[in-house]
Amino acid sequence: MLTMSATLTFPRNVNLQSAADHPAILVHSADELRKALRAARERAVTVDLSGLNRLLRLDGSRRLVELQAAAPWSALQQHGVAVAVQGTIGDAVSVNGPGPDGTPLVSHVEAITLVTPDGEVRRADRRANPELFALAIGGQGLLGVLYSVTLRLDSLLRSMKRVEEPAVLDVADRCSRSGATRTVELLAAPERLDSVVADARKLAGERRIGLQRVAVRRLQPEHETFLRWATREWAEVRLEYRVGDTLGAWVHAAEIERLLLDLALANGGSFRIDASPNASRDQLERCYPQLADFIAQKKRIDPAERLQNAWYRRAAAQLRAPQLRPL
Repeated sequence: MLTMSATLTFPRNVNLQSAADHPAILVHSADELRKALRAARERAVTVDLSGLNRLLRLDGSRRLVELQAAAPWSALQQHGVAVAVQGTIGDAVSVNGPGPDGTPLVSHVEAITLVTPDGEVRRADRRANPELFALAIGGQGLLGVLYSVTLRLDSLLRSMKRVEEPAVLDVADRCSRSGATRTVELLAAPERLDSVVADARKLAGERRIGLQRVAVRRLQPEHETFLRWATREWAEVRLEYRVGDTLGAWVHAAEIERLLLDLALANGGSFRIDASPNASRDQLERCYPQLADFIAQKKRIDPAERLQNAWYRRAAAQLRAPQLRPL
């Protein structure tokens, strides 16, 4: 999972352990963040972003508010906006997560300010730097470190009025087995929702996993970001089940999750790219044919690949691996 509380930046071919041997650099301003990223040209650096948690500007006439990226969503409550979104504002914008009514957050973003891997502060919106705006929102934090996000208050308020509570479907298998709870999120075409849920229940029975909960909510499309998951209206299907604490159980769970993704794709569905760490290369390429181009754009902006995270290393490795073709 992405986090805006700390971001690791490092030059190519540097031992990551060297960053852990030095105290994290706590930053509070764009200038401090810029200097920290420039320091990463020479050595591994851990940048602690938790100090970027302030409200910077309120434009009452245009109903805009600019907050630093590590600010919590609760910072908007004093403006009448109570958004039940987990993590920080920067977290959610980095993955372009669903807003209150299921519309991706890009729809509520007026502008972003980020510090690029070479240490330059850049502001982007739909008119100034629109390409960077489209790449960075939903870009998994790889095009630069978010410094601030300017949000549209009225858009968020309208979204709150359209909130629909997730529908919790009846699950016959409410076994009480011990172990950790795992969650899988699928994107189903609304017209194929019943088929997806039925197939998931069948698979759970065949593989002897006990479904604990199935919740469904509506997600809306957007057409602005580069690595977008919201290509159409989706029904998000969130399945929770328990697995044992053994290594074998976790390996089995990863296999189950890939099979669940397969059945979603077979029914015309998809998945959110940030929420499916066990997706195979074939599944990634089927749902995100633009992924290779996105990584190429990331390398153009960050040729030394100073900004990385677990998601990026996994996706880049999958695309580099030779694709096995059936005989």
